[in-house]
Amino acid sequence: MRESELLGHIYERSRDLSTAFGDVVIGPGDDCAVVRTSSGDLLLVTTDQLIEGRHFEPDTPIDLIARKAIARSLSDIAAMGGSPSWGLATAALPEGYEHGDALFDAMAEWGKHWNCPLVGGDVAITSGPMVLSTTVIGKPHVNSKSQSNCPPVLRSGAKAGDLVYVTGPIGDSFESGHHLSFEPRLAQAQLNCDALGPDLHAMIDVSDGLGRDAARIGRASGLLLEIDASRVQLRAPASDWLKAFGDGEDYELIFTVTKDTQVEPQGGYCIGRVRTPTDAEPAGCVVIDPSGNRRRGDEFGWDHAD
Repeated sequence: MRESELLGHIYERSRDLSTAFGDVVIGPGDDCAVVRTSSGDLLLVTTDQLIEGRHFEPDTPIDLIARKAIARSLSDIAAMGGSPSWGLATAALPEGYEHGDALFDAMAEWGKHWNCPLVGGDVAITSGPMVLSTTVIGKPHVNSKSQSNCPPVLRSGAKAGDLVYVTGPIGDSFESGHHLSFEPRLAQAQLNCDALGPDLHAMIDVSDGLGRDAARIGRASGLLLEIDASRVQLRAPASDWLKAFGDGEDYELIFTVTKDTQVEPQGGYCIGRVRTPTDAEPAGCVVIDPSGNRRRGDEFGWDHAD
């Protein structure tokens, strides 16, 4: 089974969570779940895993492994326009692994670096590769001017006519080392929540490829994101836009903004617009390549498969 098929099955089975369980505001299908506490506050909840040989090589320095383990989950919090509060970490360590103390010390330090202290977790020993899992709890961003909570920014909020932005260059994340050293776009997301307010409609982080993740906003919103490949900046040493769109592990943010906004979005550049879908081009994403051809964005991205 492919990852996209399994996720689709999970989302379908979870449609009624918010109805059956009143504390669940947003279930599976966005960058974070959103749950309501007994006091009425909203919490953002996300979890992610890091697998040796897939997300990092065995000879990767411990500090960079620890950094990525924390940063991946923080990127999900950023995609909801939130702020991290605290985290939990688990590890399945290979038999005979001698650097457990150093690994967890580094994870704890990176958690504190991003104001997300690790408050617990679990350790197991395995005969397979190392697997790290990090769960992060966050909260909606507090607007620096009004001091009120900004609502979580969902994938499903895009509107026809919106402009599509991305926070940075894409491509060659592994070749450049970016996948180990990226900065979760927390600051940019919070600045845009402050500056744009209700004009910021939808957002997602780019983990599986620009085309595939843009298509997720489109499908969740029932609309079509149209991206102009010639406007997308490529990360050095990337030179092939086709490969760059599908590489994944960029951890930039794609977001949509009303075209009539009076405020310039912070830390991003425009790469396209949102259209009403048609029978010929259903909800999702279309990429206009440098030759002017229109191609489905779902083609460009990473999908785990058996």
